[in-house]
Amino acid sequence: MKRQIIVDIIDDGEVKIETRGYQGRACVEEAQFLKDLLGTETARQLTPAYYQREGQRQTLKRHLPLCG
Repeated sequence: MKRQIIVDIIDDGEVKIETRGYQGRACVEEAQFLKDLLGTETARQLTPAYYQREGQRQTLKRHLPLCG
């Protein structure tokens, strides 16, 4: 997946930063320069990709109903 940093500026001036294509702490580290420029961070929402190690693939588990 291509690595991206998406910056969304809301009408009230709130700025949201989203990273895509990063795993582990790399997402936080790569976006740090923007946070340093913009000021104090008010909230953080981490995705499952944050908890993965670099190079680790995410496994999707599904439970299928076997008996009806």
